[in-house]
Amino acid sequence: MLLKNVLPITGSVITNLKATCIMALALLVTFAGSPATASELPMGAMAEAPEVSEVLVRKEERRLYLLSGEQVVRSYRIGLGDNPSGHKLFEGDKRTPEGEYVLDWRNPDSDFYKSIHISYPNKQDRELASSWGLDPGGSIMIHGLPNEAGDMAFAFLGLDWTDGCIAVSNEEMDEIWQLVADGTPIRILP
Repeated sequence: MLLKNVLPITGSVITNLKATCIMALALLVTFAGSPATASELPMGAMAEAPEVSEVLVRKEERRLYLLSGEQVVRSYRIGLGDNPSGHKLFEGDKRTPEGEYVLDWRNPDSDFYKSIHISYPNKQDRELASSWGLDPGGSIMIHGLPNEAGDMAFAFLGLDWTDGCIAVSNEEMDEIWQLVADGTPIRILP
């Protein structure tokens, strides 16, 4: 009531302000005791860059993990293909493959902010697609956001929007680019 007398604020503004404060407080309470995920730790927090022995993707969790042996050293929220459930069967199905592959080469000048190629399709993928008379597709990558995203970059984060690739933020792509060597195995689970 005192605030209304000092400033000409409408009741709806005060209601919105209260709702915003309550939401902010709820977020603070929710996350105050939560440990930070690996990707939330600054690179400088590590004494030296970890040796990444494997990349693990859990599609259902929408998470990509960098492993050093059995230890998770980094973790990232990912976006997948528009049709994320199930193994990629053919070109254009907008699914992200499942199985064991290798990160075999990288492209610093791709249509997306940096990209690292996943060795899909393997022999089994080609045989399965061929048995149906289909092309298995290819060019499955881990990559950042579209180069032309600009001010709309925020709209991609946390959504499934690729044609079958694995997407992260540009900052996270820089980190993955630095930590993951060509030839690193990648395991993609449902």
